[in-house]
Amino acid sequence: MQLAFILYKYFPFGGLQRDFMRIALECQRRGHQIRVYTLRWEGEVPEGFELHVVPIKAWFNHTRNERFNTWVLEDLKQRPVDRVVGFNKMPGLDLYYAADACFEDKAQTLRTPLYRFWGRYKHFAEYERAVFAPESQCQILMISEIQQPLFIKHYHTPAERFHLLPPGIAQDRRAPANAAEIRAEFRREFALSDEDLLLVQIGSGFKTKGLDRSLQALAALPKDLRQRTRLIAIGQDDPRAFLLQIKTLGLEQQVQILKGRSDIPRFLLGADLLIHPAYNENTGTVLLEALVAGLPVLVTDVCGYARYIQEAGCGLVLPSPFEQPQLNQALTEMLSNPEARVRWSQAGLAYADTADLYSMPQRAADLILNLGVQA
Repeated sequence: MQLAFILYKYFPFGGLQRDFMRIALECQRRGHQIRVYTLRWEGEVPEGFELHVVPIKAWFNHTRNERFNTWVLEDLKQRPVDRVVGFNKMPGLDLYYAADACFEDKAQTLRTPLYRFWGRYKHFAEYERAVFAPESQCQILMISEIQQPLFIKHYHTPAERFHLLPPGIAQDRRAPANAAEIRAEFRREFALSDEDLLLVQIGSGFKTKGLDRSLQALAALPKDLRQRTRLIAIGQDDPRAFLLQIKTLGLEQQVQILKGRSDIPRFLLGADLLIHPAYNENTGTVLLEALVAGLPVLVTDVCGYARYIQEAGCGLVLPSPFEQPQLNQALTEMLSNPEARVRWSQAGLAYADTADLYSMPQRAADLILNLGVQA
């Protein structure tokens, strides 16, 4: 088969982008041809991929998206394929990988009524409706159970068009046999003593992931605990607002903000806790990456994958509505209790041995190749 994959931008460190790559490579491994349409590509191009970086520019993102979609659909008319798989919501898809939360629900619950008069709202609402409307034939690959009821609520999408996928954690995220050696070397590199505690927050989009909440919680630690605790945040984002917050809170000596990088497993093995107090999060792949690495997790319950942390018993899940003092207290308790951190670590590793946290690319490829598109 000739398969077309569409996404607005590719860079090696995004969760959506990594999912796209692993699914596309799995389809290619099974003998199928891969064509990719995107507006921006960073990183290496896999051998055999037919990549099209579409030359579209516009002042506004929604205008750029519309021109991109028109260009791609016209190219597909001239050079048809067997399946069109989208990783962003847009017209013309046979299958959509639902990495993003329900836009309409956020527009109605998090925005003022005036927002719905803006061109940006109209664009994203129209493109979401093109995927989820009852009359659409697009099949939906879901990675978050909590989002499906919202799409059905707003669009009355037939339930049979949803296909829930298991998580797809890469096996290289699991704690290896020499995990203790990697941890020791990492902590030497970052000048961390046995008494020091390291928090990590990992993921692009610092605002959505709640980095501001993490910084407030770090600043609220008891003085002796705060002095031996460091935070490293990693992600592709503009850090300026958070650097100002760090300075205001007096945390310059304790916080580092790093760009996305390929050695995340070292950070998961070298840290003492993953903190992820997101405002909203469709899934939160890094939660499971921490789980399988044996790193305890502190997370808000709005994250789709927070339920796995609860099931595994490998950390604490904060209930909604979010309260900053509750996060502050939970962080203090987790950092003050090394015995509990050992138990949480062991629970995560045990869960990783038995739960299906790895087969998403294979299951997605099955659906893309065998499900077919309804007539």
